[in-house]
Amino acid sequence: MIPLIHVVEDDRDHRLALCDLIEAAGYRAEPFAGGSEALAATSRPDLILTDLRMPGMDGQALLEAARERDPDCPVVLISGHGDLAQAVQAMRGGAEDFLEKPYDGMHLLSVIERSLRSRAARAEIGRLQDRIARRDEGGLLGQSAAMSALRARIAAIGPTDLDVVITGETGTGKELVAHALHEASARAAGPFVAVNCAALPESLFEIEIFGHVAGAFPGAQDKPGKLEAASGGTLMLDEVEAMPPAIQPKLLRALQERMVERLGENRLRPLDLRIIATSKADLRPLTLDGSFRADLFYRLAGTEIAVEPLRALGDDIVLLFSHYAGLAAARYGREMPQPSYALKQRLLRRPWPGNVRELKALAERFALGIDIPEDTAAPLTEPEGLAERVAAFEAREIRLTLERCRGNTERTAKALGIARRTLNDKISRYGIRV
Repeated sequence: MIPLIHVVEDDRDHRLALCDLIEAAGYRAEPFAGGSEALAATSRPDLILTDLRMPGMDGQALLEAARERDPDCPVVLISGHGDLAQAVQAMRGGAEDFLEKPYDGMHLLSVIERSLRSRAARAEIGRLQDRIARRDEGGLLGQSAAMSALRARIAAIGPTDLDVVITGETGTGKELVAHALHEASARAAGPFVAVNCAALPESLFEIEIFGHVAGAFPGAQDKPGKLEAASGGTLMLDEVEAMPPAIQPKLLRALQERMVERLGENRLRPLDLRIIATSKADLRPLTLDGSFRADLFYRLAGTEIAVEPLRALGDDIVLLFSHYAGLAAARYGREMPQPSYALKQRLLRRPWPGNVRELKALAERFALGIDIPEDTAAPLTEPEGLAERVAAFEAREIRLTLERCRGNTERTAKALGIARRTLNDKISRYGIRV
């Protein structure tokens, strides 16, 4: 997208000349006669070029207000010879650069180009740091078949522009999967905007999603909604099953047309975004009882990803536990304790109703020596002999494979590489519930 530059200058001839110069260099320019007018604009600039001394709101005040609204938007000041002290103060206040009148047009363009490059570099560094932080917080770690399949599916779907529905129990890392899809797409440099559908009051939902214009209701100013904010990137609708029924047809129309109409406005604005919806419930049954629109589901579900619960990840449970414990130990300056064999077995037997969120909390407490996770759902006595240990391992593998195969014994037997009759004998011997 061509960068947009707000040109703020009270002298009309100078303002128009600056706009002509900037547009001739291949940028878009939007002129404003004063700082207040620029701040009231609905467009969001990639750079602000402003005179320092103006009636009303001067360049210094505009700088402070602009940085409060968007700290990463570069502001370049134009100052007269007698304003150098004030220009230096503005630089200390966060201005990107300043030019002293009279200035050379080519020098101005080089300052603009450098400032835009600097902003792009900061955005890229921030994106990479965010990506590293998410990876360090656990990311999509694991060597189990389920995690390998999940990574392969993300690699296949990420580069496409398909909308995606991600389902999984609470705490399984659906938002991590959504971030991974965004990072794997051509939209990775664009915004990733998340909306928690369960946390938004119904009365505010339409305003937050679609935005509003000045005068739409008492005290309203122009404000883009989340759909517009995510344009060029990805919008994640978290807990989409909680979306109010009255909003669903309006969202459906916006997604079908890739256009949005702000509250109080009578014109459509184009959208360029990908939608990723997450749900802790299977949306298909909800479409049958009418609590979730079937046409909206099929619009959202260009493809689907199901995230396995933690209890189905086998030895990845211990790997994740050690990872989070190590992070906590480093954060608090503690020596990393080593989980014992008995603790690892308890971790593998635990039902994990809170999934990774529960595991992370336990791992942090373990690293701090606050307590050792106990398994209240199974006896804590450990098998002593080799035969007992082999039997315990075999029973655990059968339980996990049955879980992954949704209780289907034929598929479970095939996955384990044994005859179905042999599997049934072992299920009976170990008292496994199917």
